[in-house]
Amino acid sequence: MTLDSAHLNWSKLLRRIILYFVVAVICIVILYPYFVMFCTALKSRAEIFGIDATVLPQNANWQNFLDIWEKAPMAQYMWNSIIIAGGSTIIAMLCGIPAAYALARMKFKGQTAFLGFIIVSQMFAPVVLLIGIYKVISLLGMTNSLMGLVFINAAFNQAFTIWLLRGTFMSISAEMEQAATIDGCNRVQAMMKILLPVAAPGIVTTLIFIFINAWNEYTVALCLISTETIKPLTVGINIFNGYNMIEWQYLFAASIFAILPVVIMFMCIEKHLTSGLTAGGVKG
Repeated sequence: MTLDSAHLNWSKLLRRIILYFVVAVICIVILYPYFVMFCTALKSRAEIFGIDATVLPQNANWQNFLDIWEKAPMAQYMWNSIIIAGGSTIIAMLCGIPAAYALARMKFKGQTAFLGFIIVSQMFAPVVLLIGIYKVISLLGMTNSLMGLVFINAAFNQAFTIWLLRGTFMSISAEMEQAATIDGCNRVQAMMKILLPVAAPGIVTTLIFIFINAWNEYTVALCLISTETIKPLTVGINIFNGYNMIEWQYLFAASIFAILPVVIMFMCIEKHLTSGLTAGGVKG
């Protein structure tokens, strides 16, 4: 081994060590709040407010994770969140896939302006339009219903769905659909049998992001839902945030249950995530 090759190998090893060190530091910074949340969920109230409180619990109190199910209707909160996130995801995908397909494969008057409108609509957060949303939902008689939140979350995720799926469809060769039409398929059949299976990574990526956005939504749900039994999980866990005292051990234990579905979904679709994001990043 020559001196130059040895120097090159050491240089590669040093860069790799630095890279791993930076990644480890970033992971620690990101995961540390969750570690503190988990440790706090295992503490008693006396230990949390004690003078000599530490990050690690002195005596792990796993009973906190069981107590929250008795002190609050956690199962109902979680079911409400599943209905809201799942329903809004289904509606956004059913409306977004045909729209994205039309923008990717068809040419029509005003297409550029419509794409610009989609980009502009993503700049507005729900909280900015909260007064208008409340008036519209009140007019429809859906101020205190799960369906109102389903439609609102679907609407605010529609632009993201169309934009990402359009890029995914444009990255797929149109000749595949043309070959299917030669074999006797119409446009809808070609899309269902050829385009959608090939675009599965991008569709799964879009689906998980819509679900997460709807699952984590808080402000609109807080303003529109007043009945305790139909609150989503993000709003319902405020039951542990009292006027006089915050029950941190129960609040953090409930928060862990709130993030578990999202973590499980990420673990299930992680292999599709990278390919889906890159598939949507084409110039169009």
